[in-house]
Amino acid sequence: MTDTVPADSAPPASEDPSTTPTGWRALLPDLSPWRASPDFRRLWLAGLITNFGSFLTFVALPVQLKELTGSAAAVGAIGAVELVPMVVFGLYGGALADAWDKRKLIVWTEAGQGVLCAALLANALMPSPAVWPLYVIAAFTSALGAVQRPALDSLIPRIVAHEHLPAAASLNSLRWQVGGVAGPALAGVVVAYAGLGWAYAVDLVTFAVSVALGIGLAASPASNEARKPSWAAIAEGARYAWSRKELLGTYAVDIAAMFLAMPLAVLPFLADELDAEWSLGLMYAAIPAGSLLVSVSSGWTSRVHRHGRLVVLAAAGWGLAIAAAGIAGNVWLVLLCFVLAGAFDMVSGIFRGAMWNQTIPDELRGRLAGIELLSYSVGPQLGQVRAGGTAALAGVRASVWSGGLLCAGAVGLLALCLPTMMTYDVRTNEHAVRLREKRAAAASE
Repeated sequence: MTDTVPADSAPPASEDPSTTPTGWRALLPDLSPWRASPDFRRLWLAGLITNFGSFLTFVALPVQLKELTGSAAAVGAIGAVELVPMVVFGLYGGALADAWDKRKLIVWTEAGQGVLCAALLANALMPSPAVWPLYVIAAFTSALGAVQRPALDSLIPRIVAHEHLPAAASLNSLRWQVGGVAGPALAGVVVAYAGLGWAYAVDLVTFAVSVALGIGLAASPASNEARKPSWAAIAEGARYAWSRKELLGTYAVDIAAMFLAMPLAVLPFLADELDAEWSLGLMYAAIPAGSLLVSVSSGWTSRVHRHGRLVVLAAAGWGLAIAAAGIAGNVWLVLLCFVLAGAFDMVSGIFRGAMWNQTIPDELRGRLAGIELLSYSVGPQLGQVRAGGTAALAGVRASVWSGGLLCAGAVGLLALCLPTMMTYDVRTNEHAVRLREKRAAAASE
């Protein structure tokens, strides 16, 4: 998009025409954050490694539950047991991220998740693995991840220049998608030919490596304006979020998209129904693959200014693509629809992240990151329950296509109810301008 900039609103430094790539190079990812910030490079590599392993477990856990129970509802229940710890610890984790050293919080929670992965491995190696530890470990893993994620998200604006934040969001998404494509694809092979234990074992090794990388990060203590972690501090963050209707829109759109149209819980059963059990790993990898295609061609995102519009349009596209996957009868067409859905989801995610990182003040960043965690994590967890329950009542295919259509309708309704999200422009939004000026003044001191 090339909207006209008002005369009294200067574009961010990254939009200087003399430094903007042209031609095919304009599609390549912007590597400015990677070049400028050693801590960003270290954090990016640690995330890539641990995400690769975590996606192995992401596939292995529902497969193990399917083998032990044979129930779609039992697989979907994983989302239910993860939900409460995610809500509670996500909100409190945001307050901790504002009040504690972010590096320490990241390292200790990463180590704790490694211990839980070791417990999964021990259970899988038993002659008769038990079902209940899978739910208990999933709940504790959810709690630690919820505490860690706000610290990770709120650290990025500290280690990356303001004008490079959209590029950092794209690169972080690229990291996630590389793991999301390679991890599930490899997991399908590992689980089928080597066994569940090997998937958990590889994940355990990746946690050890990422902890070692995290230790090398520079300290990131609380800001002078930060409040001690408390429910009152959490309430302050919630009030700020409520006052920002464009932010509320991004949260609501993402929750609707993930709750109504996330099909992951029923993929093992969809593969069976299509007589293509071999395709399960590819199904899990297809959505991240679509996201990866957007990430590696994300140079265009720095030239888009009306981020809210892209969030809405892409979320609606996600829902329609999921609906098409539920209707399609050919496994390759289903995979193509999932790839397209992943591409739309990535576009929505990039611009949600840009709106958050470029407008929220540092002293509230952790608490708002906790709320963001709920928006993009609670939806998928509840979505697993919805998908599994609907599949048990109406069938697997109906669970997928109905959720996609409901998603598209809900996103359209939210866009009508929250017009400020559709009119958001990063060049003129008062919060974006204020934060940009504050960081520029700090850099000049």
